[in-house]
Amino acid sequence: MNNRKLVLENKMVFEGVGFGCQNECVAEIIYNTSVVGYQEIISDPTNANKMICMTYPLIGNYGLTDEDYESKNIKVKGLIVREYNEIPSNFRYTRTLEDVMEENNVSGIAGVDTRSIMKVVRDNGCLKGLICDIDKPLEECLEILNNYVEEEKMVPSVSSKRIWYSRTPNSSLNVAVIDLGVKNSYIKELNKFGCNVIVFPYNVTKEEILKYKPDGLFISNGPGNPQYLDEVIENIKSFIGVLPVFGINLGYNLIGISYGIEPYKLIAGHHGLNYPVKNLETGKIEITAQNYLYSLNQDELNNSSLEITHQNVIDKEAVGFMDKENNVFAVLFDSIPQIDQDSENVFKTFINLIKNNGGNKHA
Repeated sequence: MNNRKLVLENKMVFEGVGFGCQNECVAEIIYNTSVVGYQEIISDPTNANKMICMTYPLIGNYGLTDEDYESKNIKVKGLIVREYNEIPSNFRYTRTLEDVMEENNVSGIAGVDTRSIMKVVRDNGCLKGLICDIDKPLEECLEILNNYVEEEKMVPSVSSKRIWYSRTPNSSLNVAVIDLGVKNSYIKELNKFGCNVIVFPYNVTKEEILKYKPDGLFISNGPGNPQYLDEVIENIKSFIGVLPVFGINLGYNLIGISYGIEPYKLIAGHHGLNYPVKNLETGKIEITAQNYLYSLNQDELNNSSLEITHQNVIDKEAVGFMDKENNVFAVLFDSIPQIDQDSENVFKTFINLIKNNGGNKHA
């Protein structure tokens, strides 16, 4: 490890030590408050091209495991941690975090005050940051930051290039997935509910999807600004009333846009575990994982034909809606297994929409 520094576009400087790839790294910073799950976070396509600041102080302590990736490769550009542990203690681990970061050209910095960085990002928005050699002049660092422009249409770089399948024994349903950067855990969840899954590139046509006679359509998570995905929005519009449709994260925003609701970028977004969400149908509080920078205009959503199903307890914003007439459902969050086994899983809600719709009408 060598001495490095993190420079923010507001001229704040944090000195630390480098790990992972030793190249310079410039990207927009988002923080994540999760205590565990750093492997899933850095391999989640939703975080593509971001620099992640982990607020939990110890990272790397359980290594990385082959089965826990959310995609084939690490998607982030940089990782900021308080303390990096290079000697994992976990019987499942197969690689160290630093080894995999080096292979994937992901730069890291440790030994910095991640809580302070998190507060700066929380209060000022997703600032650009630069990880570089500690001796690099501040003027050069700021010039690099000023010239950096983040790509807003990220989906083409993370979406599948070809159709692929995830089958499960004793399947009863077929679900089509429009891959905007889908997480492996979502595919596994659909398999768990007895669904054979067909994954399509983001720019697939309606006609191509219908050839496979799906029972439902899942619009996945993914990175970037939802307003730059006109082809996906038009596709969603064409499926409303044709198939049950379910969306999470980016899929939530795109479905909302297809109903005429404007999206907007949050100051810092929601990134982490243990976010309380109220299920307005059951009245129960569900603990969720959240990872989003964009949401829908709340006034427009309240005045639309959509029924709000879930609400963030902390900021009171809607994070779930449904169009019962057309079997459309969307949420901004991930369900986390509850102590109460009767808690509704959002994928279970989607499966019930399919079953209530009479299954496959195109067989």
